[in-house]
Amino acid sequence: MAENNSFWRKRWKLILNIVTILALVLLAYAIRGDLVDTLNNIKRVNAWLLLLLLPLQALNYHAQTKLYQGMFKIVGNNLPYKFLYKAALELNFVNHVFPSGGAAGISYFGLRLKTTEITAAKATLIQVMKLALTFLSFEVLLMVGMLCLAAMGRVNNLTILVGTALSTLLLVGTFGFVYVVESKSRINNFFTGVTKVLNRLIQLVRPKHPETIKISKAREVFNDFHDNYKQLRQSLPQLKAPFWWALAMNLTEILSIYVVFLAFNEFVNIGAVILAYGVANFAGLISVLPGGVGIYEFLMTAVLATAGVPASVSLPVIIMYRVLSTLIQVPPGYYLYQKNLSSSQKRAVQGV
Repeated sequence: MAENNSFWRKRWKLILNIVTILALVLLAYAIRGDLVDTLNNIKRVNAWLLLLLLPLQALNYHAQTKLYQGMFKIVGNNLPYKFLYKAALELNFVNHVFPSGGAAGISYFGLRLKTTEITAAKATLIQVMKLALTFLSFEVLLMVGMLCLAAMGRVNNLTILVGTALSTLLLVGTFGFVYVVESKSRINNFFTGVTKVLNRLIQLVRPKHPETIKISKAREVFNDFHDNYKQLRQSLPQLKAPFWWALAMNLTEILSIYVVFLAFNEFVNIGAVILAYGVANFAGLISVLPGGVGIYEFLMTAVLATAGVPASVSLPVIIMYRVLSTLIQVPPGYYLYQKNLSSSQKRAVQGV
């Protein structure tokens, strides 16, 4: 048994690298058809307009970094801009390659911040609050989008239904989360129940381990999570800046999609793009494929069709956007991810 443990400790980086490469290969295989379609359409696009994706994506990560900085400052931590910018890129890579509805990213974020002596519970809270602010700020854009569609006479019953359902899901999800974490007993009962379910699922694979995730240890994390949440709640006025940065994150991503439409010389209603973007990203949280491949493209195309944008127009644009955004974001994220793994290994060897 000791020899087996020693084997895994010495080769954990190699194993993790192999898993990462396999995940990247799976991602490339999953979008192979998209790559071919994109290459076939590349001749008729305005490449100069596509270059606007670079500053828009850079601004997107700037907004993420400022959001993180603001949130950590509220809970008493001043983290460097450069460090958080790199962490945001790494986080995007992890969420892109490992399909888990963002759970992989949340876990990695906690590990990434270990060097700053920030607890896993605090890192998780910041990441969850980032999602909550992203959802709430998107409500603003969704209202603008529905108004744009109405102004152009593109709102039909199906479009209204989609917009209303999305808005309701975002609000119910956000306020449901707030209701749970407001009370220490509720947060303990809810997450303890979730932990027990996870242990039962894990036990199917590891029959001799009925409690892989220790309930007592999990409760300590939940209590820490709740205490940090209370600190954030008591500083509501300070959440205004993170909220606006979350809005900027959503806006730069939507503008990135719209720029690709313009590059194809297609002038569509931006309200349709906002609605489709929201539906596709919400559904992507439960996708079992890397980056939500397949589900994202299908839903964006379908929702755009309900708003009057034909699939023949939207599909090449969505594919182009997905491929280019992946090429812009994933390579630097992968490089920084691997660099951090190497640094972690050196610290482990040195016993730091």
